[in-house]
Amino acid sequence: MERREEKTSRGNITEQKGTKQETNANASKGSHSHHAEGCCHDDHQHDNTLHAPVPKGNVEGNSRPNDKHDHDHDHDHDHGGNAGAGGLFATLTSPWVSAVTSLVMLLFGLVLDHVIAPSWFEGYSRLIWYGVAYLPVGLPILIRGVKLAFRGQLFTEFLLMSLATIGAFYLMEYPEGVAVMVFYAIGELFQDAAVNRAKRSIKALLDVRPDVALVLRNNEYVTVDPTTVEVGETIRVRPGDRVPLDGVMFSDGSSFNTAALTGESKPVYIDKDGKVLAGMINEDRLADVRVTKRFNESSLARILTLVQSAQGRKAKTELFIRRFARVYTPIVVLLAVALTLLPYFFVDVYHFHDWLYRALIFLVISCPCALVVAIPLGYFGGIGAGSRNGILIKGSSYLDRLTRIGTVVMDKTGTLTKGVFKVQEVVAAGADQSWLQLAAAIEAHSSHPAAKAVVDYVSATGTAPLSSDLKDLTEIRGRGLSGMVNGRYVLAGNAALMKEYNVPIKDQSSVADTIVMVAVDGQYAGHLVIADEVKADAAKSVSQLHDMGITTVMLSGDKQSVVDKVAKQVGISRAYGNLLPEDKVKQVEGLMHGSDTALAFVGDGINDAPVLALSDVGMAMGGLGSEAAIETADVVIQTDQPSKIAMAIRIGKATNRIVWQNIGLAFGVKVIVMAFGAWGVASMWEAVFADVGVALLAIVNAVRIQRMNFEP
Repeated sequence: MERREEKTSRGNITEQKGTKQETNANASKGSHSHHAEGCCHDDHQHDNTLHAPVPKGNVEGNSRPNDKHDHDHDHDHDHGGNAGAGGLFATLTSPWVSAVTSLVMLLFGLVLDHVIAPSWFEGYSRLIWYGVAYLPVGLPILIRGVKLAFRGQLFTEFLLMSLATIGAFYLMEYPEGVAVMVFYAIGELFQDAAVNRAKRSIKALLDVRPDVALVLRNNEYVTVDPTTVEVGETIRVRPGDRVPLDGVMFSDGSSFNTAALTGESKPVYIDKDGKVLAGMINEDRLADVRVTKRFNESSLARILTLVQSAQGRKAKTELFIRRFARVYTPIVVLLAVALTLLPYFFVDVYHFHDWLYRALIFLVISCPCALVVAIPLGYFGGIGAGSRNGILIKGSSYLDRLTRIGTVVMDKTGTLTKGVFKVQEVVAAGADQSWLQLAAAIEAHSSHPAAKAVVDYVSATGTAPLSSDLKDLTEIRGRGLSGMVNGRYVLAGNAALMKEYNVPIKDQSSVADTIVMVAVDGQYAGHLVIADEVKADAAKSVSQLHDMGITTVMLSGDKQSVVDKVAKQVGISRAYGNLLPEDKVKQVEGLMHGSDTALAFVGDGINDAPVLALSDVGMAMGGLGSEAAIETADVVIQTDQPSKIAMAIRIGKATNRIVWQNIGLAFGVKVIVMAFGAWGVASMWEAVFADVGVALLAIVNAVRIQRMNFEP
């Protein structure tokens, strides 16, 4: 059998989509530095974490001590705006200029090849032209591939691109070799733009802290850098201005727009001593605020820090794709080698250049960069969509867990109810009313909403809580408080507390609302009936969850009659009261045992911390006002709206759907074109456009989630 090698001529190209080009310190701001570990898998992380922006200016010329301008972007930035030769070099070597230069030279070369066809454009002159066109986009990739190879990371996307393009030049298919790198670079630039846009949009949403503050110093208000303001100082917020730091209202009160923080457009009136957060907009009158936290310690700053690290918590799908890329790339290279050499033993007429060309097509279309870029971008879009709707999702892994939720367990106070208790009735055991002041004296040291209601009621009656000698204050979990007030032993809490201390009381089981019982020196003194109000969207939230096939359960430390009343109002059939924190843990463990779906617990993030940590997805209400919620929960609902629970699940499901659409699209197109290329049907040009096309489609699909409406 005669075997001969023939060089086949083809007028087509090899392509592959996104490689990140390495750029030096003079490169443009958008260029990325990679740390590859296998085909695309680390190179395309795009540093998908947000970096908390530093304020824009130093109004007094002082450097910000706490904002060190530490971006850590994985970008080589030229902050100085270099002038002269340095600035010109940075411009000329930017990725966009490189890509456009190579593209223009490629197009002009094709015109010379197929339209003008001058006699001089052949041989070495043609090689030099396309070689010069190749260098701006190809050289950075070749250098990066060599560097990584010396570090032991041989099988990367840079290797695939280098082999494909060098092979094309060997076959004298110069336009195809250039086109592979050009469209690869252009695809990368679009990917970078999509990621940067997503990051900028979330930054703009969250980092709404102003750059200046009016602070009272030496009996006058002066404009200063907010990072120089200390805790305890007083700042003034004029109508229309944003609040620069967290604090409490020092003046009489004002209305604030909290839309940038919670998504709620309705202004909120904050009274004197009410909590004011950085980023709120004063809409009413001059407001003086006593600062309680430094600039970089505000609740908003902590939210920004959490969003920065959100992408560090990778979803299983994302982690699988990255692990898959490590194995996939060397297999692809070996298959390309086999596709080149093995046909020698099986075909009658073996053309080395023909089979090498097919192998190059195989390499171009095989890089899984569309997956490794578009999947993290899809998750990042889901996190951004949540932030835009007042839901902070701390990582892509929690987006995946949201899709598997089959049971939502909710706390009552602060979750389904407003947690703003008011005293409805006061019942004294005798004529002496001093027990109210004694009760308020110890309740003033509790953060429980019922305790605040007692203090507010006593203050509203014109009798302030005793400025007393308080000793031995003890909080009995799930029961109440005890302490010595001016030499008298005071108990304030529920019936279980009275029973524990052997204080005789009358049966109050017929009262559905919360009761705070008070005993002084071992004798029952009276009680206050306190009622909470169900949130406006609580019933709608439960209904939405039921429509999604999700079971709802209520757990509360309140007495069963109150729990049953609220459960009936909102439509929950399974409700358990009289639970201590450890009892809630047992209930949740029982619900999780043997279940093949995920369980979410929704609470206030303070007393419910153990259950939040135990559940598959811990969701905290009112995250901007609760540090414990921010620390403990996986998802923080900044608007205090129960209806956001169902919205968070919808966002998780939409994200998951888009991620799997991208996986199916990328794999489907690649398998088809790989098969056509190996069979000799597809050309390198088709491989180029198929690969770039599927990458861009996956990116557009991933970005789409940021524009979706998640209202039911």
